[in-house]
This record gives sequence, C-alpha cells and structure tokens, in this order.
Amino acid sequence: MHFRADSDHLRLFRDVVNHKSISKGAEANGISQSAASQHIQDLERRLEATLLDRSTRPFSVTETGQRYLKFCQDVIHRCEAFEAEMEQLKDEVRGTLRVAAIYSVGLTTMSEVEETFRIRFPAASLEVTYLRPERVYQSVESDVCDIGLLSYPEPTRELEVIPWLNETMVLGAAPDHPLARFESVSPGEINGAAFIGFDQDLPIRLHIDRFLREHKVHVHRVMNFDNIQMIKEALVLGRGVAILPLRVMDAEIQDGRLCAIRIDTDDLIRPLGIIYRRKRHLPRVARQFCELLQREFSANGAGVAPAVVAAG
Repeated sequence: MHFRADSDHLRLFRDVVNHKSISKGAEANGISQSAASQHIQDLERRLEATLLDRSTRPFSVTETGQRYLKFCQDVIHRCEAFEAEMEQLKDEVRGTLRVAAIYSVGLTTMSEVEETFRIRFPAASLEVTYLRPERVYQSVESDVCDIGLLSYPEPTRELEVIPWLNETMVLGAAPDHPLARFESVSPGEINGAAFIGFDQDLPIRLHIDRFLREHKVHVHRVMNFDNIQMIKEALVLGRGVAILPLRVMDAEIQDGRLCAIRIDTDDLIRPLGIIYRRKRHLPRVARQFCELLQREFSANGAGVAPAVVAAG
C-alpha cells in the first residue's frame, strides 16, 4: 500500500470529523462538498479501510478513522509548531548595535535599557560607548557607531535626528541651601546665586545661558565642569546651585543629599534624541532599539514628550 498525505488533506479530514459534516468540513477548507467526499473516498481506497461509517446520520468514525484522526492531529500540530519556529527565526532580531552616548544619559538608565534589550532580543547585543557630545557626532558620522544618544541633537547634512524625550530641568541644591526650603522658585529668585555650570563648549551650557538671559537673570559663576557628576558633587558640598535635568539627580534626592526645586517656567527642558546617518538604512536591530527607548524608556524623566521612531 502506497500512502501519501499533505497537510491540507490532513486538515480536511480533521475538520470533517470535528464538524461531523463533510459539507461543513469542506467549507472550512474552501473546497466543494463533492471534492471533499471524493478525497475521503480516495483516501479510504488507498488505505484499504473505512474511515467514516456513513450508515448512521450523522456519520460515525470507525476505529481506523479514529487512529487516522490522531495521526492527522499529531502531524498538523508538528507542522504548526515548525511553522511557528520558522516565523520566530525570521522575526528574530540579530546582530550587534554600536551605540555612542553622552555620559549624562546615565549609567543606571543604560544598564536598564541593556538588560531589557538582552531579554527581549537574546540574539542581539549592544556595545555602548560614553563620549562627549562632539565625539558622539563624530562616531556616528564615521560609522564607528551605528546610532548616537545625546542632548540638544542637531540634524546635519550627514545626520538625521529621531526625537526621544524631553527632560524637565530643575534647580538643584544641597538641603541646607537657602533656596532648598522652597518647592518652586521664579527665574528671578535665582538672581545673584552662586552658580555651578557647564563648560562653555557644551550645548547644555548654551541653552541654560540663553534661558538666564531671556529671564534677565544674572548669576555668580563659581565653578564650571564638563560633566553632570562633578556638578552634583559640588552641589552636595554646598558650593552653590545648578540647573540640571531632574532625572539625573534621582539617586541623590532619594538619599537626601540634594533637593530639586521646580523653576516656574515652561521653556526649560533638555531634549534627548537619537542620531544616525542619513544615507544609511537603519538595520532592524537599530530600529528595535530605538522603538524600545521611545516605548519603554521615555517616561524615566519628568516632562516627557512622546515621539514616534522613524521607520527607515
């Protein structure tokens, strides 16, 4: 006896039995009743056995028919499992994504991002390098890194920007600072304060200086640093106040070493963005990473503005 069966025929027999009707089984498989009847008759002839006892209404399934039904179910299940595995392999995100990030994106934030990415996409990996802003631009432009994460991102002829989030900026101070007793202050109340700032060549310095000028605020600059960690240490020592993203002070606020004072204004935010080369199609691993940042890590700071990742 020569016997061959394909998955469509196996599904047809299963559906005929499940529906207890040749016509309904045929309809479920998109064929005519006569074609379904002909197939079952041909099948019984090849097997040299009766599968359906048509002497009853509705028909009953013979013992051989029950065994064949189990065979159909087993094969269909294995086929569906194999197809699911193939789809998973097809959809699996693979490859290594090289990311350049400014220091203030935060080691804590990035460690959470990396852990989530590793769990979500086990066949992919991240390589994160922390750099000054100008080096982030250079790394992406020269293809040393695939994407960059930085504040106040600017598109160029070579680089495209994907918005990520807008971080609320606040006034940071030690708990014993005179301004720390207030929940909020107006820009004018910062006037004359000892001020700890960023180096002049950093974008965040330019934006804070513009904010102070527009509100006619004059501060007494006592220190400048090129990174947020040093500014926070100076704040803890009581050397003055500083304008910083609220998110980057979370740990110090929780430990009671710093206070965050809201500034009564709507125009003081720090935008974070993702940069990539215009002429380069973002690989799938990069697109998934960007979507992960926007979907699950855009609410880590206050004052977040939603964004939609670019597709290409």
